[in-house]
Amino acid sequence: MSRLLIVLAAASMLGGCVVAPPPARPAGVVYVAPSYPMPAPGYEWRYHAYYGWGWWHPHYGWHRGWR
Repeated sequence: MSRLLIVLAAASMLGGCVVAPPPARPAGVVYVAPSYPMPAPGYEWRYHAYYGWGWWHPHYGWHRGWR
């Protein structure tokens, strides 16, 4: 019985804390801070290999597109 409790306690502790690391920028890329606030919840400040830094959302894509 105690072994089951230990397994359940360990599973509950690890259930919410395992997250994927943010995508890393390639070596040699200089970080540029955002020039305006996050447009809406869910956007991430990301690096694009061709266009550079911008706000990206998993459903809506890049904010303000690319100019």
